[in-house]
Amino acid sequence: MGQRTSLYQAHVALGARLVDFGGWDMPVQYSSVIDEHHAVRRDQGMFDVSHMTFIDLTGPDAVAYLQKLLANNVAKLKLPGKAIYSVMLNDAGCVLDDLIVYAPTPEQPELWRVIVNCGTHDKDIAWMQRQAASFRISLKERTDLAMIAVQGPNARATVERLLGEARAQRIAELALFQGVDLGDDWFVARTGYTGEDGLEIMLPNEQSGAFWQQLLDAGVAPCGLGARDTLRLEAGMPLYGNDLSENESPLSSCVAWSIDWAHDFIGKDALVAERDAGVTHQLVGLVLEGKGVLRSHMRVIIEGVADGETTSGTFSPTLQQSIAFARIPLTDATQAHVDVRGKLLPVRIVKPMFVRRGAAIV
Repeated sequence: MGQRTSLYQAHVALGARLVDFGGWDMPVQYSSVIDEHHAVRRDQGMFDVSHMTFIDLTGPDAVAYLQKLLANNVAKLKLPGKAIYSVMLNDAGCVLDDLIVYAPTPEQPELWRVIVNCGTHDKDIAWMQRQAASFRISLKERTDLAMIAVQGPNARATVERLLGEARAQRIAELALFQGVDLGDDWFVARTGYTGEDGLEIMLPNEQSGAFWQQLLDAGVAPCGLGARDTLRLEAGMPLYGNDLSENESPLSSCVAWSIDWAHDFIGKDALVAERDAGVTHQLVGLVLEGKGVLRSHMRVIIEGVADGETTSGTFSPTLQQSIAFARIPLTDATQAHVDVRGKLLPVRIVKPMFVRRGAAIV
């Protein structure tokens, strides 16, 4: 038996199929992955993401600490509650994890919120604590909080209606990638992992069940990890452990855009050396030309260059084709083959983003 979120019994009551995910018993689907996927693209769906690791960071050296820890630069965050995506690197410039950081809000002007992946929990906490030794900061894991992601074109309107006029006005004013502190440990951010507009809502564990039920009663579809994976892959969002790893640098993982070269951070020297020597590999998108399903760890064959490998793959409900991410040698090629159970199937090489706001872009 794995760890369970405060919404575990709600998932059981809905008949969810539960699987182990990073040591947590999590719903992979309720009805069907495709139905849940379409609910998010066309209307609204919700995910229990309480298994993520929530860390509160305070102290006079918070900015300096985060600048050392992260390849992106939190000093760029000027709006209250504004979020930034970053990778956290080791000394070799490889990715320990990717994460989100929220700037302080007027309600809690000294508090930075950091959200990291559940599968890297122990490693991340140990690394962050080790780097904190020379800074005047405090790290506190918030195991008392749950998080529900409500995603889709109608998601924001539904949440605003449920939370009442005063809170709705504050949520309606949010910019993309910005959060607002609503008090009483409610924090709502216009962020997500689906490629659709929506909100991620942190709230006390003991209030999560009632709010989940309110969302259900309002017609929000419960969605599991299966749909979350197809949605994020269509949207070109990497998954740590597949597309990002401790063996790869961000320069070969399509997240180089998140590096701010103007400040010093752990792993920068290694990245500068790699950049100056010339990056040899890239993360690309693949679209299967015919029938079949692409999965991770399939061999990619490109004429004239060394083989590559798929890192994530799935059937895209929006495109009605199979898609994948693959790490391949640097090349201008637009065609390749993938070894699918001994058959070489043709694929197109595209930018690693397939769908934006519900519309195909490949």
